[in-house]
Amino acid sequence: MISLFQTVILYTFFYLGINKTPAAVAAIIVGGGPLFVALLAHFTTGKDPLTTRKIIALLIGLSGIVLLALAKDRNTDNHRTVLTGIILLIVGNVAGSYGNILVSKNKVLVSPVLLNGFQIFLGGAIILLVSFFFEDFSFTPKPLPYYLSLGWLSILSAVAFSLWFVVLSRPEVKVSEINVWKFIIPVLGAALSWLVIAGDRPHWYTVAGMMLIAIAILIIYRKRK
Repeated sequence: MISLFQTVILYTFFYLGINKTPAAVAAIIVGGGPLFVALLAHFTTGKDPLTTRKIIALLIGLSGIVLLALAKDRNTDNHRTVLTGIILLIVGNVAGSYGNILVSKNKVLVSPVLLNGFQIFLGGAIILLVSFFFEDFSFTPKPLPYYLSLGWLSILSAVAFSLWFVVLSRPEVKVSEINVWKFIIPVLGAALSWLVIAGDRPHWYTVAGMMLIAIAILIIYRKRK
């Protein structure tokens, strides 16, 4: 079940949707993942209620995502039909959110790292088999950067998701609250782009978006009196 939601449905719908949706719109939908997690956790776990403080923090964080997205893609073509892409991205987002909840509810004493390894392997195998019926494959040799990039992405995904599964599996962790940290993904993306992409500079709305995301995280994790 975890493999189905966390890998097969999530990545299939994500990549299909990302090809049909302008970058800014896609960034907002994907960045709204913590909202989907909070809503699903509220109705499915019974121990992770959607409090007023949490709602305020999520909305502030999503506002920061919107500012970062607008800064990253200011020339979006509004005349494109993006409804299909939006629906695909939302389905993928909901599936991934439910996968997070399944990991957090895992009562079987299975190592989170082992669980992640199995779910990635099984999910990847299913996607690969399905893709043979819909994609054109070329088995000609690729340049070295292709294999280096593939290896880097594979290792990075395996390590990152293993760490994420370890955190989700801890009984004291609330899945809705820990997912708020996903708001920093576009923050790090923007910061890295300033360092490695020539001509990419911060703007006031980029900095404002980062500050809103920081405020959202502080609201969630501030100590109660």
